[in-house]
Amino acid sequence: MNKSFWTGKKILITGNTGFKGSWLSLWLLSLGANIQGYALKPTDKPNLFSAFNLDKDMQTLYADIRDFESLNNCFNGFDPDIVIHMAAQPLVRYSYDNPLETYSTNVMGTANLMECLRLSGKERVLINVTTDKCYENKEWLWGYREDEPMGGYDPYSSSKACSELVTSAFRRSYFNPTNHGDCGIAIASARAGNVIGGGDWSEDRLIPDFIRAISDGTAVTIRNPNAIRPWQFVLAPLSGYMSLAERMFSDRKKFSQAWNFGPEESDAKTVGWIIKKIINIWGDDASYNISESDLNPHEANYLKLDCSKAKSMLDWSPSIDLTKSLENICNWHKAFNDKEDIIALSLAQIKDYEKKL
Repeated sequence: MNKSFWTGKKILITGNTGFKGSWLSLWLLSLGANIQGYALKPTDKPNLFSAFNLDKDMQTLYADIRDFESLNNCFNGFDPDIVIHMAAQPLVRYSYDNPLETYSTNVMGTANLMECLRLSGKERVLINVTTDKCYENKEWLWGYREDEPMGGYDPYSSSKACSELVTSAFRRSYFNPTNHGDCGIAIASARAGNVIGGGDWSEDRLIPDFIRAISDGTAVTIRNPNAIRPWQFVLAPLSGYMSLAERMFSDRKKFSQAWNFGPEESDAKTVGWIIKKIINIWGDDASYNISESDLNPHEANYLKLDCSKAKSMLDWSPSIDLTKSLENICNWHKAFNDKEDIIALSLAQIKDYEKKL
């Protein structure tokens, strides 16, 4: 990753008020980028966007990704060099109760942004951030490659598969150098695993729920202790998106495709392993119990990504292992609970990660 590349670059980030969007904004601001955000106003208390005080350091238009007119005005007014699309309804269990909201946000929101790009007619780079859950999961023991079929059991996973199809359709229909010449527009999609890090207070996610329970002195209830997930520290996929954007900027044709950014195979651990590791790191009287309910909706037991392409073509790797990631998370939340300077700590974690790169 070339840090000087980002100085002065105009970056539009949709969903910048979310967990990953806030970490990405802080990182890019530290590199001197000029960022415009487009997102819903954060309503959770606490939330990472507010903890990072980002409202004072960047411009954000608080609007819905489904509002095409508002999005198009923002797009044309800012005139970005690079667009990183993160705005989404990101929760699996929420999608079971709110399927229409999930599809309209994740599918039509993506289509709206692609249409803004098509109508602008200017040279740009766009990365659509989706998820490992976009694949048709057959519970294989090996990782999914970028050319595997899209699918999705639940509305969230399915909506992200649809977002991938929208991305592919726009790329082939309007920005394909073979058919349309070099229009200067590059589109890629980026699929990450279970992203974890300090400042994630989302409901119905394992580590945020557990950290919340520890802080409150209560036991957390876990649903699938034997389920295996590709856990990865938040800065790992973000560094992948940034490396990808740099290369797309210089070679649009070669890098305009789908990419996996997952952890090393050794970091695909069970839910039970994660819980026990956090208890060991955090200390005190942290505890958990296992849900015996039969009413929990379907969740995959095994899901893993093959990241050989990103490692080979982008020279990318996760850089820190899962144990170090969990230590970073526990240190972050202990510091937040103790009202320490959380921005300084987060920037220190970013600088430490940059050294590892």
